[in-house]
Amino acid sequence: MKIATWNVNSVRQRTEHLLRYLRDAKPDVLCLQELKCVDAAFPHTEVEAEGYNAAVHGQKGFNGVAILAKAPIEAAPGLPGGPDDEQARYIEAVVPNGDGIVRVASIYLPNGNPPQTEKYSYKLAFMDRLIAHAKTLLALEEPLVLAGDYNVIPTPNDAADPAAWEGDALFLPETRARFRGLLNLGLTDALRATTDAASLYTFWDYQAGAWQRGKGIRIDHLLLSPQAADRLIEVKIDKERRAEEKPSDHVPVEITLG
Repeated sequence: MKIATWNVNSVRQRTEHLLRYLRDAKPDVLCLQELKCVDAAFPHTEVEAEGYNAAVHGQKGFNGVAILAKAPIEAAPGLPGGPDDEQARYIEAVVPNGDGIVRVASIYLPNGNPPQTEKYSYKLAFMDRLIAHAKTLLALEEPLVLAGDYNVIPTPNDAADPAAWEGDALFLPETRARFRGLLNLGLTDALRATTDAASLYTFWDYQAGAWQRGKGIRIDHLLLSPQAADRLIEVKIDKERRAEEKPSDHVPVEITLG
């Protein structure tokens, strides 16, 4: 079973990029972030024509998450613990897999910049809610994949130029501590379960020729429950998508579960 995550950075602007990826990679499940559209504006017809069901939690102009799957899915939008939170940043689905299921979430964690504003407080509060919900999900003892754009650089090894990110909300000690808190629940960072190599990035800014200069960071992650981690076969960063015409600034990350 191939499960992928991709911050598409406007699904309406990059519908052709998305459809090309579905045809090329053929994931069983694809978690999308930063749709920047309401549910009705999502390209449902085009995606369904490629053989995918789509569960969408959209928002006009900002945020937005979705889960696409070849199999029929049951989905629930919104991260528990924030009844007044109007930002579309979390959707969770149960996906059939053989005789069992895999529970998958698509997450678009807040950026949090500038750190001295309420945006950073919201980021940390969202992470606390995610930790609390992950505890509940782990208690189900199911194969679980929490996938998405976490807007977290976990370690200096995950940035081409760590010094450039000091003081940024993506790399602050409080941010990284909460990410470790997630892992300490018993979740596994899929990529780091397979390699400690440097220069493995998922995001290159549009500014200052970051892609051309290799100045990337790794902020898109798939975190696995023990039941999913035991089945992990392979992790791949589809880096070359960043070289396409008018690309997203993120690239897909894929895992294969046995």
